[in-house]
Amino acid sequence: EDQNTHDTKHALDNTLASDPTAVIFGEDVAFGGVFRCTVGLRDKYGKDRVFNTPLCEQGIVGFGIGVAVAGATAIAEIQFADYIYPAFDQIVNEAAKYRYRSGNLFDCGNLTIRAPWGCVGHGSLYHSQSPEAFFAHCPGIKVVIPRSPVQAKGLLLSCIADQNPCIFFEPKILYRAAVEQVPVEAYTVPLSQAEILQEGSDVTLVAWGTQIHVMREVANMAQEKLGVSCELIDLQTILPWDVETVCKSVVKTGRLLISHEAPVTGGFAAEISSTVQEECFLNLEAPISRVCGYDTPFPHIFEPFYIPDKWKCFDAIKRMINY
Repeated sequence: EDQNTHDTKHALDNTLASDPTAVIFGEDVAFGGVFRCTVGLRDKYGKDRVFNTPLCEQGIVGFGIGVAVAGATAIAEIQFADYIYPAFDQIVNEAAKYRYRSGNLFDCGNLTIRAPWGCVGHGSLYHSQSPEAFFAHCPGIKVVIPRSPVQAKGLLLSCIADQNPCIFFEPKILYRAAVEQVPVEAYTVPLSQAEILQEGSDVTLVAWGTQIHVMREVANMAQEKLGVSCELIDLQTILPWDVETVCKSVVKTGRLLISHEAPVTGGFAAEISSTVQEECFLNLEAPISRVCGYDTPFPHIFEPFYIPDKWKCFDAIKRMINY
């Protein structure tokens, strides 16, 4: 058995085992999915609970909303985050507003939407995108992005249990990650709670998903080459995000670098930057830095130049320290 998908697959397995109403559906999930996240689940739980849908994302999410409103636990899979846009209206205008619109008589809080997210080295335009900022502008849903297998399982189980519709973006690095010992039993990691992965005194680094691994390297480089102490924060939940943990850190360090793969304009880093500037203005020793993707479609052969790699982040830290 492929170890790499233990996190997501175990979470789904735990859910199907403990919740008789839970169903999993999407394109190709019956044979295990393109990233093997649902391998063996159809055989174990039956074709009424793990089943394929037509190639129609609007239909997948619309069906998921109906299943959730009817009282079952719906786990919908979008094959790649880049293909979530046909479902945008269902997510933003239906799922996110269902409870509010009915005065809490009905809700689709039992809906969780999973999708592989972020760059992968060769994904080009349609298998590399990070669309979290589109959904961060929408009250009524939660948006979650884990950095590693242990987090992925705990956060996914929290999303499934949460009484609001959740979008769970899975960095593709999870499917290839070095084997992390993921507990087999169910456990949760709380939503809307950032995690401080490394304490530091000079610069706060904020990221999520794959970029956390880049930032770890950047923090080491800053320490070795510049003697700069970095505090590294994994945001984990994009909506509603943990303002308190980030601002507390910036009050201490006086500097903030936010980095994500998505394009810089209107990316979620902008929201974090605005909030921190409002809350911590007198504590800032340098302008807040955003090191992100460029304002272009995601390239193919130019991916290495496009991504916010450790060198770009390191340069940003140097500029902030010398400001």
